[in-house]
Amino acid sequence: MTHEHRPNSRALVPLLVATLGVALGAGGITLIHQFRPAAPSRLAASADKNDGQEGGRPLSYAAIRARVEPSVVDVTATLTYDDETASGTGFVIDSGTALILTNNHVIRDATSVSVTVPATGQTYQARIVGADVSADVAVLQVKPYPGLAAAPLGNSGTADPGLTVVSFGNQAGAGGWPTIAAGVISGTGRTIEADDHASGFSETLRDMLATTAEIEPGDSGGPLADSAGVVIGVDTAAGTGSTATGYAIPINAALAAERQIIAGRRGPGLSIGASGFLGVIVGSSTASAPAVQEQQERNAGARAAGPAAACAPTQADATVPATFARASAGALVDGVLCGTGAAAAGIAAGDVITAADGRRVGSPHSLTSIVNGCLPGTTVSVTWVSTAGVTRTSAVRLSSAPAV
Repeated sequence: MTHEHRPNSRALVPLLVATLGVALGAGGITLIHQFRPAAPSRLAASADKNDGQEGGRPLSYAAIRARVEPSVVDVTATLTYDDETASGTGFVIDSGTALILTNNHVIRDATSVSVTVPATGQTYQARIVGADVSADVAVLQVKPYPGLAAAPLGNSGTADPGLTVVSFGNQAGAGGWPTIAAGVISGTGRTIEADDHASGFSETLRDMLATTAEIEPGDSGGPLADSAGVVIGVDTAAGTGSTATGYAIPINAALAAERQIIAGRRGPGLSIGASGFLGVIVGSSTASAPAVQEQQERNAGARAAGPAAACAPTQADATVPATFARASAGALVDGVLCGTGAAAAGIAAGDVITAADGRRVGSPHSLTSIVNGCLPGTTVSVTWVSTAGVTRTSAVRLSSAPAV
């Protein structure tokens, strides 16, 4: 079977704004905690309420653009196992360490990420430093490049309704110089349910800034600047209705998440770096019996198995297997992704994995936890029962997992 590679620009509706062809990836996220926003740690000197303004007056749009635009980059995420690419925006927050802030939903399920600098057209490979899923914040890092400039960061605690703002973004994933849109802050502390109807991905976002500045697909992760030319928010969702056309994460909350990521503080909702990837597609069940797992997936509307295939090119190609190993406990394998360690080891749909990395696998959930705790490139022992009833054990080399 051949598969067309589909480019996407991401956004959520009220619209998560990374660009469609946007698919925000399969599955949802669990909101674990909220940040108590603190004053940002990198307040630029220009963030003083009068500094950067002409005689205390707001800057012109051209002046705001001149201050913020050099920090803006286009973000492209390759989603190998979804057979897609996703486009969004990011902005440099530290020129010394070349750190870039964006939305987590921009890079969700990414197997690689690159950033392009509009001013030069140069593209750089980015490392995913980490992400806070519940805050919808991700931190990327590139090698410092000539002309790298950080955005002047402000204090979102002073963003009151009526404040003039300008949004920057890679609208429609078109690339090139960012599109800008002017408006005002129309509300603060908003809670929104954002989703992408194409993929079913959704999330709840709290304490958001509402703005009349137009935010559209592809703008996700871009900076929202105030009239002093300092960034007070991260463009995240396109709104509905006449009073608010977009939503942004307050910069104080985004930087609070960034500090935890940089500190390497793993915890609920926080991912640091890349984890190991076995390459099997399993459900999220905590049930131990494969027969129960199979029934749960069917009840949830999973597709029944079609013709048997040695491996699945994408996650969407996996189905509930027609037959499966009659193991008493373990993780039922719905499919194996082509080119992964699991495929090389000979694990197949319908097999039941019973042990990994020297630990018993009691459910799909426990298998996911075990593998997530391993580093990419490590070799782990995996034991499984085949559909023929044969127990096998193999050393499997883990690759890098897609971003969460």
